[in-house]
Amino acid sequence: MRFTSEARLDDGVLEREFILGETPGTLWTPASAAPAASAAPAPLILMAHNNGLPKGEARLVARARRSAAHGYAVATIDAPGCGDRPRSAADEQARADLRRAMRAGEPVDEIFESFIGPLVESAVPEWRTTLDALLSLPGIGGPVGYSGWTAVGIRLAVAEPRIAAAGLFAGGYVPRAQREEARQVTIPLLFLLQWDDEGNPRQRALDLYDAFGSKEKTLHANMGGHTGTPWFEVEDGNRFFARHLK
Repeated sequence: MRFTSEARLDDGVLEREFILGETPGTLWTPASAAPAASAAPAPLILMAHNNGLPKGEARLVARARRSAAHGYAVATIDAPGCGDRPRSAADEQARADLRRAMRAGEPVDEIFESFIGPLVESAVPEWRTTLDALLSLPGIGGPVGYSGWTAVGIRLAVAEPRIAAAGLFAGGYVPRAQREEARQVTIPLLFLLQWDDEGNPRQRALDLYDAFGSKEKTLHANMGGHTGTPWFEVEDGNRFFARHLK
């Protein structure tokens, strides 16, 4: 892991950009995470955006900074096909097909499946490699939480035993493979649902919530569309992670 820039923000959070192999990322750490023999390591939250969005997306950065100010180390990456990373010709064709189908009012599930499934499969190994590197840094330790893109979160929770709790956003397509894997997820969950999300059928999200194998799972449903998640859910999320990571 090579850090390429750093900035101390107004709230005391240290923001650092890094490169790990071909993977660009950002790490936010609280002032309390400064290396010291007497300091306890900061719990880590991996924060993933939905497919295609950049790691610098404003809503993700705001959530990350708030969580870091609460004492967590928070990291995000641009996984394959996301942000400024190259997209394959197949991905670009699938996105073009998706736009065409949506304009025509045609079914889109199979188009989503054709490129979201491979994105998840390629993203999770990079997240695990990033996790290895982050946990080797001074001032950062477990347990580890996950927040964000549901499809990646399901796959990561099944594949990575170091993930202790997850906050998931119901918006966005979840491939069939991850809908099946949801039954294997047993860690504590906080599941956020926008009741009027125009891009995510409500019943499908409720069925997914029901499928999770976790004994401790909480559903927060709020009125509004895809990007209307209330800011107070960030604070509730920090309290959720405090119960399981601190």
